[in-house]
Amino acid sequence: MIVDVSSQFSLKRRRFTNIDPMEAEEAKAKLTAAKEKFGREIHVFETSAASSSQTEESITEETDEFFEFTAEDYYRIMNAKKEDKVLKTRKLKEAEQAARRSRITKTVIRVRFPDNHTLEATFHPSETVQSLVDLLTKIVARPELPFYIYTTPPKKQIKDTSQDFYSAGFVPGAIVYFSYNMPKDDASDAKSGPFLQEEIMSLKGLELLTKHAEPVESAPETIPEASPPVVQEKKPAEKKPVKPKWLKL
Repeated sequence: MIVDVSSQFSLKRRRFTNIDPMEAEEAKAKLTAAKEKFGREIHVFETSAASSSQTEESITEETDEFFEFTAEDYYRIMNAKKEDKVLKTRKLKEAEQAARRSRITKTVIRVRFPDNHTLEATFHPSETVQSLVDLLTKIVARPELPFYIYTTPPKKQIKDTSQDFYSAGFVPGAIVYFSYNMPKDDASDAKSGPFLQEEIMSLKGLELLTKHAEPVESAPETIPEASPPVVQEKKPAEKKPVKPKWLKL
């Protein structure tokens, strides 16, 4: 008897995460609206306090001596330059640089704020750093206060905002830091935050919702095929030897 084993198995159904699809659609709509309003993709997420305390300006801002450029930093950079230096003609360098620039179509800039929030925005490498400053002016909670952006370590304020992102070394991406440019006596209220407008803060974590809500379809289980019944072949019966008639015992 052949048993139909396919009735004992079933295919795996499409698996979904716990994210509500309606909630994911709303998150996607908010991100799209922000992109249309500001002309670029914007995401907001929170940085852990442990990691940010090591590299970025906290609410109690470090002194400038903390970011002082030491002799050790100088020799480390010079040694790195010597290792990377090769003998090339000027025209060859320019051709290689132009080829690299043509292949890169966007750069991702992350701006970290003293309250451990990070703003991520995309730009074209040919745009200037001023476009980043203009974006921050539109989205910070207190645009009337003067501010500046800087890189670290060592702490270096970005003053020339007319250069493009490629020339500034911000391609394919970079992390910069935000700080209000005010005397320490008058900056106590500004340091407490929030640093981003409520509309921008509402985008926090929406990118994760849109990603996790996508269904993941699992491959169906392989169903073992039932092997046909094995039929044993009958061996022919052995014939008993027949005595010849002429043989007499």
